[in-house]
Amino acid sequence: MSDFTIVAPRFIQVGGGSVALVADVLAKFGLSRPLVVTDPFMVKSGLVERCLAPLAKVGIKAGVFSDTIPEPTDTVVVAGVAVMRAGNYDCLIGFGGGSPIDTAKAMAILATGDKPMSAYKVPFAADFAAMPVIAIPTTGGTGSEATRFTVITDAARDEKMLISGLGALPLAAIVDYELTFSVPKRTTADTGVDALSHALEAYVSKRATPFSDALAVSAMALIGANLRTAYHEPTNAAAREAMMLGSMQAGIAFTNASVALVHGMSRPIGAHFHVPHGLSNAMLLPAVTRFGLAAGLARYAEASRRIGFAGVGDDDDTAASKLADGLDALNAELSVPTPRGFGIDPAVWEAKLDLMADQALASGSPGNNPRVPDKGEIVALYRAVWAANSA
Repeated sequence: MSDFTIVAPRFIQVGGGSVALVADVLAKFGLSRPLVVTDPFMVKSGLVERCLAPLAKVGIKAGVFSDTIPEPTDTVVVAGVAVMRAGNYDCLIGFGGGSPIDTAKAMAILATGDKPMSAYKVPFAADFAAMPVIAIPTTGGTGSEATRFTVITDAARDEKMLISGLGALPLAAIVDYELTFSVPKRTTADTGVDALSHALEAYVSKRATPFSDALAVSAMALIGANLRTAYHEPTNAAAREAMMLGSMQAGIAFTNASVALVHGMSRPIGAHFHVPHGLSNAMLLPAVTRFGLAAGLARYAEASRRIGFAGVGDDDDTAASKLADGLDALNAELSVPTPRGFGIDPAVWEAKLDLMADQALASGSPGNNPRVPDKGEIVALYRAVWAANSA
């Protein structure tokens, strides 16, 4: 067994209704002046009050920055840092889906100096933060509450920048599945497949460790058994709880083992065509998995068994084949569109392929894949995804 490192938040509070303990979590670390980073929907729907009310009850008046957007940009992060610096805050609370949490992480990193956000992208090690982040996810999928990554779009260049380092690792997280009951079906599907891709890619990654394997295997079993139920029965508490736990486990798995080709190819789709991150992962997952099967047969086969696509008695070839077919069937059941079905112009898609392939390779993630592609193979995969017979 080779040497490896382990990173994770210092404290994670898990359970239905646990958001009510937010003030207690802050108190554990001597924090009392939070800026809540969230989005307009959380404010308009009143869901953010689930975080603000327990703070107010103990006399903590939190600031709120609610101008985050889906697929956050560097311009939004700059605006958030201005609010952060104007107040007397000692921590950030990322409340919402992956976008508010990623924005909070990026704000904490950007506020350490006067450089642009692009200065912190991989391969730079963003190990320092101006203040700690407490993450409270409201979707069961991104795992951002437990990772040392944030993804921010360079608005001027349409480039999704992967930022990695201990500065992006939340100090603490509150994982409350009850916050996901009102999540729309589309978001449940997209974030659920995102979590599945985190677990699967962590498991087959060349940087996998025994620690990440244990979490990835558990996450795949939880997500495989519960994603469809959470999608079809949004208020099914057991399914929502399992998805939230599986998502967190997958997040810790991939923050230690890294992601691979799916995520490397996904980020450019989001940057150029504004496809939500989880949805672009779902679009890619079956084709990219097929691409790597032979090179990682035993791992893909075991993943298939854990997710529930293959039986315990299936040999590796059969199990791996059932994985690819199962992912296609899952996409169909969750109504995952192809890029064409999403509304992307075919001429623009084709024109962007070379650039997207370059950006995918530059992220470094494809190098973790069992089968490492060259640029031409990535272009061919993008074309295969375009032609896929999904819903």
